[in-house]
Amino acid sequence: MTDTLDLSHWINGERVSSERPGESLNPSNTNEIVARVPQGAAAEVDAAVAAAKAAFPAWSDASPEVRSDILDRASNILMDRREQVGRLMAREEGKTLQESIGETARSARILKYFAGEALRVHGQNLMSVRPGVEIQTYRQAVGVFGLITPWNFPVAIPAWKIAPAIAFGNTVVIKPAGFSSATAEALVAILHEAGLPRGVVNMVIGEAEVGRAIVAHKDVDGLSFTGSQGVGASVGKGAMERQARVQLEMGGKNPLVILDDADLERAVAIALDGSFFSTGQRCTASSRLIVQDGIHDRFVQMLGEKVRALKVGDALDPVTQMGPAVSEKQMENSYRYIDIARSAGGRIVTGGERLTLDNPGWYVQPTLIADTDATSQINNEEVFGPVASTIRVKDYEEALAIANGVEFGLSAGIATTSLKYARDFQRRAQAGMVMVNLPTAGVEYHVPFGGSKKSSYGAREQGFAAVEFFTQQKTAYSWS
Repeated sequence: MTDTLDLSHWINGERVSSERPGESLNPSNTNEIVARVPQGAAAEVDAAVAAAKAAFPAWSDASPEVRSDILDRASNILMDRREQVGRLMAREEGKTLQESIGETARSARILKYFAGEALRVHGQNLMSVRPGVEIQTYRQAVGVFGLITPWNFPVAIPAWKIAPAIAFGNTVVIKPAGFSSATAEALVAILHEAGLPRGVVNMVIGEAEVGRAIVAHKDVDGLSFTGSQGVGASVGKGAMERQARVQLEMGGKNPLVILDDADLERAVAIALDGSFFSTGQRCTASSRLIVQDGIHDRFVQMLGEKVRALKVGDALDPVTQMGPAVSEKQMENSYRYIDIARSAGGRIVTGGERLTLDNPGWYVQPTLIADTDATSQINNEEVFGPVASTIRVKDYEEALAIANGVEFGLSAGIATTSLKYARDFQRRAQAGMVMVNLPTAGVEYHVPFGGSKKSSYGAREQGFAAVEFFTQQKTAYSWS
């Protein structure tokens, strides 16, 4: 598939044509234009919100079986087309074809899961202290949700925001990231193909102006955002200024602690996966490798060999193990942090140099940096690229303190054969998700997702926790 797509907004159940001044380039080969992209503005947001608001009464009052059936059909269509959508994602985002197909399949399962959850919304019967009085609690849809999604999981994150929103009777206006709008549009098109009524899911493609218009709109009742801390803070402020509910996911600087007693080969495999899978462009990536002194040098040597052997190349090439960065900006950001770490005394074990391949692309050499200080910039700011740094520690307590010593708290991992340290780390790690002898990334679709400190704000995403954000609870009294 090499055709250039012409993307459109989706408003009130229809593709809305407009000028397409933007271009989405293939990061594996920047000579190739994947899509021509419209640039929406406040007018498109107003139309999309109006359509969502008009659709809300009928959709929220519909039988949950109607919502369940549509999500189930959409899941089946997406699963059947996982190779087609995965190939589009690989071309547009730069994720390897295998990863892209896997993400598409995961997204289909997200839709399937919430098709079931649409039928499982429940309440309680409670005893009153007053004779003859009955109390019930139940959940209702909230209204119109604005969803702002990032480029690094271009179908999974839109799926895990859209699916619970509409499963529980809400309507949606989504702004996908510009770098991955084609993949997001493919998902929205499939939802409509599955029978979604007009106005239930609307999509406006554009830059920051679109996001600001969604955040500020008086008829948007809730906002769910995934992206950077800076933008997330402005989204949260805008929502709270008008008392809209808000949910923010804002990245991580995730630690992986490797103790002396760890299974060394497994620890290396965990670090390789967590640090470099998806070109390191995951908010749950293991970017800080905190290694106890007794195992540090062997760990660095073994991991360095594995990183050096990674095959970087075109995302569609079946032998490629790591694709390019999504954009020139992301590529340059990785190299900037490598230079910062080098100038601060970090030792480049492998990588750190510019890559020139057959096709022009935004390739980053996977880089491992040893001998870094816990307080250095490389260990406190999110790089969002295939760059990992090691920090040498004396013992477990020092490792735990360093793991907890940043403002992020999304995911944290430990490699150890000690039940004592594993249990203690689960309790004391300041992170929303904790992994023992597993990569810091890889949260499954049916469990809650979210962090602590400045990584997250508001209710958890995904799984059974999603009902908390996408519904409002009502308490009803009656006397008979």
